[in-house]
Amino acid sequence: MATLSLRDRFFTPKVAHAIVSPSAIVATGVGAAAGIMVGLGPIGAVIGGLVFLGGRIAAAIPRGPKATRIDPFTLDDPWRRMVQDAVQARAQFADAIRSTDAGPLRERLAEIGQRINDGVEECWKIARAGHALTQARKRIDLASIQRELAELGPAPTGLPTAASSARDDTAAALQSQIATTNRMDSTISSTRDRLRLLNARLDEAVTRSIELSVSSTSESAIEQVGSDVTAITTEMEALRQAIEVTNTPMAGTG
Repeated sequence: MATLSLRDRFFTPKVAHAIVSPSAIVATGVGAAAGIMVGLGPIGAVIGGLVFLGGRIAAAIPRGPKATRIDPFTLDDPWRRMVQDAVQARAQFADAIRSTDAGPLRERLAEIGQRINDGVEECWKIARAGHALTQARKRIDLASIQRELAELGPAPTGLPTAASSARDDTAAALQSQIATTNRMDSTISSTRDRLRLLNARLDEAVTRSIELSVSSTSESAIEQVGSDVTAITTEMEALRQAIEVTNTPMAGTG
């Protein structure tokens, strides 16, 4: 999610209410009285009132979201490498912005930079989910399950009904475990491949942005990069939601 600017957070209903609320009027009066009491006269009253009112308004401004702490070293490869790659791309882009002269181009790049930051955070969430799914998969002994199913062999004829039912239920349970494990393997593989592709596309967008930051460029060129980064971030969000859904049923398993 994109971070709201201070201006966006200031022009909110909460701040508007704080300005006209009775408590704001009281705070202004207290500040004015304090200014007079310290001997500053009418000017002190104005300054004191503004200071106290300003403090009341500042307290009402919604705080921006805390930056996501990304630590690739809590993950195993290949998830770690992909997060490191995304973080490195973001750092390169930030360097490009800092070296760009102030003006419309720098402002436009800063907007794209926020989208890149969103993409890196999505990459981190995907990698964490992929790592968790991979660790869960390692706890499943597929070979043992397949061996147990093989030992059951084909359903024998002439078994009593109760014995036949127990045998069939056991086989069904083992087959269900195998199917679940195969789905996990498929999800891990497809998520890894998709995230690797999206990371490569993000790297490409960053490289193009760096090129634009040091050359004369058209508005359409920078708009195209911005659109590409937005599309990448959207796809990462969808991928993250998909793997989180896959992980949810496993939350209660040991």
